[in-house]
Amino acid sequence: MPGLAADAKQHRVAIQVDQNDPAVMNLALNNATNIMEQYKAKGEEVQVEIVTYGPGLHMLRADTSPVQDRIKQIAQASFPSSIKFSACGNTKEGMEKREGKAISIVSEAEVVPSGAVRLMELQEQGWSYLKP
Repeated sequence: MPGLAADAKQHRVAIQVDQNDPAVMNLALNNATNIMEQYKAKGEEVQVEIVTYGPGLHMLRADTSPVQDRIKQIAQASFPSSIKFSACGNTKEGMEKREGKAISIVSEAEVVPSGAVRLMELQEQGWSYLKP
């Protein structure tokens, strides 16, 4: 049925992480996993984007993230849904200036110009918003 997919509601959620706290990031990852599993059980897909900025950027830094293995595991297990990790470019630049060195982000993440603007734009596009 070609028209069926067009009728299905698109499920999309943006999750904000702005604290350098593994408990908060793990809660965000738990939320993402539970959301994806719930829709998988219903035969539906969901797009999840975890947006980090400020102190939360540490959760996506290759040198400081305490949850790298879990991020990799969740990214690999997300099908048929998708999960994306966005790192704030403004925060990354500020950290690099302060620390005097380049900072690398985990391979599952991508740098966006601004985490706050990314969250705004996703909500303007109709994404649901969650802050663990």
